[in-house]
Amino acid sequence: MVDRRQFLGIMLMSKTVLAQGGGAIALPPPQTAGTVSLMQALRSRRSTREFSSRPLPPEVLSTLLWSAFGINRPDSGGRTAPSAHNWQEIEIFAALPDGAYRYDARDHALRLVVAGDLRAATGVQEFVGTAPLNLVYVADFGKMGEASAEDRTFYASADAGFVAQNAYLYCAAAGLACVVRGLVDRRKLAAALQLPIDQRIVLAQTVGYARQA
Repeated sequence: MVDRRQFLGIMLMSKTVLAQGGGAIALPPPQTAGTVSLMQALRSRRSTREFSSRPLPPEVLSTLLWSAFGINRPDSGGRTAPSAHNWQEIEIFAALPDGAYRYDARDHALRLVVAGDLRAATGVQEFVGTAPLNLVYVADFGKMGEASAEDRTFYASADAGFVAQNAYLYCAAAGLACVVRGLVDRRKLAAALQLPIDQRIVLAQTVGYARQA
């Protein structure tokens, strides 16, 4: 059941998309003053595969994306997760019930990529189609200079893992359920997201509230 506050937040986000005209959602500022210690988050971190359909409030979605791979040093453009050679080649796509969006870290916004519900296309498990959010980590090989094909795959995989772990730790601190997934029909999902040929899907990650027994 969605409470009134969450419903109003969801409606506000949808109206923002219409108001900005370019399919962009300006996210609220991330809430960086946490009350859970790193050690507590590490103790709580776990994978969950049973999710409620309850949507994430805008402020939670905002802080999740910032925690995963947001800009934490605006003067240099530094991010919350490391990347080889500072390529920052990992792009986060968010599959929500109304569409798939790309996270724009510089503007801290979601930019519409494809309208419509693509959640079920982000994995093979049944729960991905009804969980409120699926993140897709995509490596933009075009940002990786003259690296060999082997090095591109190696570094992009490591960098996506850093981002996914950041998301795990935020979820542990915020009381959210989370699971990272490698079972993805990458060719099908890449076509659905209209990815160019030099962008490759690395991992997906489902986030939401745990389903209550």
